[in-house]
Amino acid sequence: MISALNRLVDLVEEHLTEELDVNGLAKQLGTTEYHLRRMFSSLAGMPLSEYVRRRRMTVAAADVVRGADDLLSIAVRHGYGSTEAFGRAFRAVHGVGPSDVRRDGGPLRTQPQLRFRLTVEGSNPMDTRIIDRPAFRLIGHAARVPLIHQGINPHIQQHITSQRCRRRSICG
Repeated sequence: MISALNRLVDLVEEHLTEELDVNGLAKQLGTTEYHLRRMFSSLAGMPLSEYVRRRRMTVAAADVVRGADDLLSIAVRHGYGSTEAFGRAFRAVHGVGPSDVRRDGGPLRTQPQLRFRLTVEGSNPMDTRIIDRPAFRLIGHAARVPLIHQGINPHIQQHITSQRCRRRSICG
């Protein structure tokens, strides 16, 4: 199914400016439209229609910034019948209208092309031993910090530094 979803993403990219026949794509990939949409949504964290809309608006934003065509031509190319409908969809994705982007250059929210990968963890066996121990108390310093999923979390670093300063009675 992972390869079918990656092929679906490739087909979406190839036909981004066209009407998407998900049922036909599902048949081409050897599954049903229901199953394809459900698997995509489950693994991507968004419905297929939302992904397509965001990708179209990402490409449309590049066309708007480039400024070679008028907004109506860009709207029609990306499946909208009017500049008003295109402007509403553009604003829903990017937070600003296409004329603002054309004038100021941004800000823009882009949707990168998805790639599905399967990662299997926990396949290495571990040697364990279960033993009984008397009750004990765990002592330490606690702090609530916001989750940051990439790079070093500055809040955790600040907590570690403050604990070192307390132990050494120096801060710098």
